[in-house]
Amino acid sequence: MFSDIEASKLKIIPLGGLEQIGMNITAFEYEDSIVVVDCGLSFPDDDMLGIDLVIPDVTYLEDNMDRVKGFIITHGHEDHIGALPYVLKRINVPVYATRLTMGLIERKLTEHNILDSVRRKVIKFGQSVNLGEFRIEFIKTNHSIVDAAALAIYSPAGIVVHTGDFKVDYTPVYGDAIDLQRFAEIGHKGVLALMCDSTNAERPGFTPSEKTVGSAFDTIFSEHTDRRIIVATFASNVDRVQQIINSAYKFGRKVVIEGRSMNNVIETAQNLECISIPDNTLIPIELLKDYPDEKTVIITTGSQGESMAALSRMAGDTHRKISISSKDLIIFSSHPIPGNEKPVTKTINALLAKWAEVIFQDAHVSGHACREEIKLIYTLVRPKYAIPVHGEYKHLMAQARLAEELGIPHENVFILNSGDVLELNDEGAAVTGKVQVGAVLVDGLGIGDVGNAVLRDRQILAENGIIMAVMAIESVTGMLVSGPQLVTRGFIYVKESDAVMDEMREIVQLAVERLSDRGIHDHNKIRNTVRDELSSYIWKSMNRRPMILPVILEV
Repeated sequence: MFSDIEASKLKIIPLGGLEQIGMNITAFEYEDSIVVVDCGLSFPDDDMLGIDLVIPDVTYLEDNMDRVKGFIITHGHEDHIGALPYVLKRINVPVYATRLTMGLIERKLTEHNILDSVRRKVIKFGQSVNLGEFRIEFIKTNHSIVDAAALAIYSPAGIVVHTGDFKVDYTPVYGDAIDLQRFAEIGHKGVLALMCDSTNAERPGFTPSEKTVGSAFDTIFSEHTDRRIIVATFASNVDRVQQIINSAYKFGRKVVIEGRSMNNVIETAQNLECISIPDNTLIPIELLKDYPDEKTVIITTGSQGESMAALSRMAGDTHRKISISSKDLIIFSSHPIPGNEKPVTKTINALLAKWAEVIFQDAHVSGHACREEIKLIYTLVRPKYAIPVHGEYKHLMAQARLAEELGIPHENVFILNSGDVLELNDEGAAVTGKVQVGAVLVDGLGIGDVGNAVLRDRQILAENGIIMAVMAIESVTGMLVSGPQLVTRGFIYVKESDAVMDEMREIVQLAVERLSDRGIHDHNKIRNTVRDELSSYIWKSMNRRPMILPVILEV
C-alpha cells in the first residue's frame, strides 16, 4: 500500500524562474513522464562582462531525456521562450503553444537553422494535449502579449493550474477576456495546486485594462500636434503597438517601426492577423525624411535602456537614420524592469540633454495581476496547495501571505527554490530533494564555455587592468638574456609613469637572477615568483591588483 502512495506522487521541479525575474522553466514529472512548462532566458547582470544571454542549466532534463514528452509554452516573451533554440538542440522534443507564441518561436528556430528538425503543434484555447501520463489544457488569459495561456495540468495525482504571466482584463485590445468561467469549472473539479504569477503580488487593487493606455495616447497626440512623436515600448507588446498605431492613424500620422526585434514581432503578428494596421499607415524608415516631423510617429525598442537598442542609439547620436532634436516628444511606454533603472535614467537624461520632451508616466499599464486579481483566481480555483511562481523572493512571499489570508494553511504554501523537488498528492506534499540547476552563459556563439573563473578574470581586467612581463631566458643557465619588457593595458598610463615602470622592471630582473643563482630553471617557478613579487609591490605602493602574466621565451 505504501508503494502505491509513493508511485502516485507528482513531482514539480522548477529549473529556473524563482528568486529572479526571467529564465522561467518548470518540469512536471509523474512516473515515466516529464513535461516542461516554458523555457526562457534572462539577461546578464552588470558583473557578467561580455555575456549576451543567460539560459537555464537543463542537465536534469538531459539525464532523463527518454522521459521528456514535450515543452508547453504559456506565451511569447523572451523570459519564457528565449532559451528554446539552445535547449532544443540538446533535447529535441515537440513544442506546444498557441498561435502567436508559436509564430515567435518559429522565427527563433529559423534563425538557429533548426526549424525543420523540431516538431511543433499549435494549440487553441480550450484544447488539450496528451503527453504520457499528463493531459494539458490551454486556458485563455490576458497579458501584455497576444495569445497568452494558463495551463491546467491533469495528472493521476491531481490537477495543477499554472497561470503563466497574466492579468484580468475585461476589455482587452485584441481577442477575448480571460476565461474566468473555465478557472471556476476546474476549481469545482478540485485542484491539487495553484502556481500563480507573483510579479505584482505586492501591489494592491486591480491592474488597469490595456485599453486605458489608448486613451492616454489619444490625449498625448492631441496635445502635441506640432512635434514628432517617438514611442519606446517592449517589442513583444503587440497590443501596445496596436494602440499607438490607432492613435497615429486617428491624427493623420505615418508610422515607422524601428528595431530588429520590434519589426520581427510585428511582422509575425501581421501574418497571423493579431494586429490590424490601416493601409498606407506604415512606412519604411528610408521614407521618413519625405514627411513633416509633426506627421510621423516612430515606434522603437529601447524602453529598458538597452545599450544597443534603437532608442539608446538615437540618444547617443549613433543611429544612422534618426537624430533627436528639441522638436521631438519621446514617450516611454513601459516601467523599468527591476535592475534596469540606471540605464533607463541614463537614456532619459541623454534625451533631455538634447532638449527633447520626455514622458515616462501615464503611458503604460502592467501586464501582471495585482493582489485583487490574484485573490480572484485563488477564489475560483480553490487549490489545496499554493506554489507562488514568477518573481523575486519578496514577490513570492507577498503571494504566500495572500494565500494564507484566503484560508490556505501555512503548511500548504510552498516557497520553492530553483532545483527543489516538490512531491505532492492529495495525501500530502513535501520538498524531498534537489536537482542540478544554474545559469549557463551565452557569449557570442559560445554556450557554457564561460564560467565563474572566466568572469572573475574579466572582472579583474575591467577593474585593475593587465601587466605582461616578457623576458628571454637561457635554457641551460636560466639567466636573463633580454628583457624584461613590460606591457600594460588598463593599469597605468605608461608615458607618465616611468619611475613605476622602471621599479617593476628591476623587481622582475632581480627575481629571475635570484632564482638563476640558486639553480632554479623551472618556468612555472619563475612565473609564480615574478607574479608574486610584482603583485606584492603593486599592492603596497598602489593598492591595486592587476592581472599579471609573465611570458618566458626560452633561447
